[in-house]
Amino acid sequence: MEGVVAGFGNHRQIELLVDAGFSPEEAIMISSRNGAQYLGLLNEIGTLERGKRANLFLVQGNPDENIELIRIVTQVFKDGIGYDSEALIKSVEGLVGD
Repeated sequence: MEGVVAGFGNHRQIELLVDAGFSPEEAIMISSRNGAQYLGLLNEIGTLERGKRANLFLVQGNPDENIELIRIVTQVFKDGIGYDSEALIKSVEGLVGD
């Protein structure tokens, strides 16, 4: 999608699943586990388990209580390295998004 910053579009997709009637837990599972299963990669990705590859983000709060909390990302992990979310956003200011 043009004009959508990677990651932020995923947040909106999860919110729309909740709007459609899925619980927050179900919506998060649909966006991670089910996608990996569909691609035939569930033994490698899609859930947090020892031995699997995982890129993930930590949020402030409990998205089961309010799905919009998935937008308050405090830390991002990619390839085993943790990144400060605020520093990442500042590093691309003016380069992406509005």
